[in-house]
Order: sequence, then C-alpha cells, then structure tokens
Amino acid sequence: MTDDGRPVYPTALGASSRESITLLGSDLARDVMGEVGFGELAFWLATQRRPSRGETRVFEAVLAALADHGFTPTAIVTRLTYLSAPDSVQGALAAGLLGGGSRFLGVTEDCGRFLHDVLTGVDGPLPTDDAGWDALALETVTAQRAARRFVPGLGHHVHKDGDPRTPRLFSIAAEEGLYGPHLSLFAAIGRVHPTVLGKTLPLNGAGVCGAALADLGLPLELLRGFALLARTAGLIGQLAEELRHPVGNEIFLSVDLNNRSVAPDPYTPDTDVNGGRHG
Repeated sequence: MTDDGRPVYPTALGASSRESITLLGSDLARDVMGEVGFGELAFWLATQRRPSRGETRVFEAVLAALADHGFTPTAIVTRLTYLSAPDSVQGALAAGLLGGGSRFLGVTEDCGRFLHDVLTGVDGPLPTDDAGWDALALETVTAQRAARRFVPGLGHHVHKDGDPRTPRLFSIAAEEGLYGPHLSLFAAIGRVHPTVLGKTLPLNGAGVCGAALADLGLPLELLRGFALLARTAGLIGQLAEELRHPVGNEIFLSVDLNNRSVAPDPYTPDTDVNGGRHG
C-alpha cells in the first residue's frame, strides 16, 4: 500500500500515465510500435524477457503452423456462429477458440507437458545421442501402450504419410540452435514407435509445436494459449472469407435438410461385475 493507505497493484506489463504508456519497461509509442513484431511481442509478454532473433523465428514458425488448417471444427463453428449472430464477431471467434481441446489445438500443450514429464522423470543425465534418445523413447512408448494411453502428438487424421509441418519445424529449430531435449525425445518417438505399436504413425504438427515451445522455455501452462493465439488469426481469416464467399448457410442446410427422424434409443447405464452402475 501507499503511505496514504491506497492499494498498489504491481505489473511489468502495460501501465499508463497522462503523458505516456509503458509496456515491459519500454515506451510503447516510441520503442515498441513499429519496432517490435507481434510474434516477438507475444513471446516477450509471456516471459517478460525479450526473445533472441532465433527464438522469435521458431516461435513465429509455430504460430504460422497452427494458424489455420482448413475446415476444422473450430473453423466451422466460427462460420456457423457468425451465420447465427452476424452482429457478434467476438462471439464467432470465441466459439471457435472454445473448441481448442484434446483433439484440435490442445495437443500442443498435451504433447509439451507429456514430453516434459518424461524428461523430468529421467534418473541421471539426459541422452546425448540418437541411441540414447531412442532407448528413452522406446521405454516411454512401451509404458504408454501398457497403460492403454495415447502418445500425444502421434498420428493425424489427414496427414497419414507425414505432416509437412513437422520436418520443417525440426529444421528451423536446428538452424537456430534451439533443437532441445523436448524435440529430441519427440523425434525419437517418431523413430521407435512402430516397434511397439506395430504400425507407423506421423508426428503431427500440433505435437511438434508443443515440443518446440517447451524447448523455448515457455510456460507449460500457457502452451495451449499460444495455439489459441495462432488460431485466432486463422479464425479471423475464416470470417473474412465467409463475408466474401459464404459457406456457413450451406453447411447448416446440408444438415438441416437431410436429418431423418428415427426411433428413440434410450440410454442404459453400464453395470460392472459388482452390480454398481457407471455412465
């Protein structure tokens, strides 16, 4: 509190006076606007340290990778919400962002956290060569299979022969000297998982983005937030296209005009061996 008893709310982010606006210790108008790119600023805001040129390049490559991926559920719901409420652009954007979960966009955070948990659980030094990483990855995938759990970042419903974003982000991180342990483990999972699963699955773009963000030292709790930041730009693009070349009404009508009435299918709870019920 101040001497006169007023509360004080400290922040290193935006603060305004009558004459100026300060952001991250810099004068917003003089030192940030026109001088700092948005991707660099987003990184800076999240970490309160200004990223290097290489970190900015990797981070912005992640944002580009996640911005838009076609008519995904997030894009469709944004267009349909705008169709229903054209007076609420914010509602349409929010609807799309709310769909960022374990199947779309949320994989970025899930993969980053998963890899980080494996790495922090290693007893002793981390591997230093591909053989060591492959051994750790084999142990990891085997444990996931035994527990009947998926490996986050493994598999894609469209890019079954390889997600083109994945090798590109590996390459960019390597070029900038930012190919760290999370990417190393993720790459090793890509090499060894067929031995355990009996089939080859692609390392998807959302997963490699999570690994790259974790290697940048960004807060694990915010990894999904960065995916949503990227997708916001994509959803604005979806809305801009919907304004000029609308498809939302056709999507709506394709469902509405082709629904068929069927007999009710009553819900029956499962019953376990002890006679208890669970949904």
